[in-house]
Amino acid sequence: MAEILEIIMVVSFGASWPLNVMKSYRARTTKGKSLPFLCLIFFGYIAGIISKLVNEAYMANFASKWYVLFFYVLNLVMVGIDLVLYARNYRIDKRNG
Repeated sequence: MAEILEIIMVVSFGASWPLNVMKSYRARTTKGKSLPFLCLIFFGYIAGIISKLVNEAYMANFASKWYVLFFYVLNLVMVGIDLVLYARNYRIDKRNG
């Protein structure tokens, strides 16, 4: 049951990332974005992934519970893409003055 609740939490947090990435891509600006917030979320997902990898009970049952780690990695990738877009948009903002 704990794993299902954790998946619900991670999926709920991650559901907005694809939309956020599309918004960043289309907006071509960093206005309304927070780099410290994105970095904090990014490192939080890294910590969550590491916590799974060092949890002996989780790793012992990895074959049947791999999907929990999958959602952490998926969210990390989405936040990483948003960080790359932030850098791109920052350069666009600087160029446009």
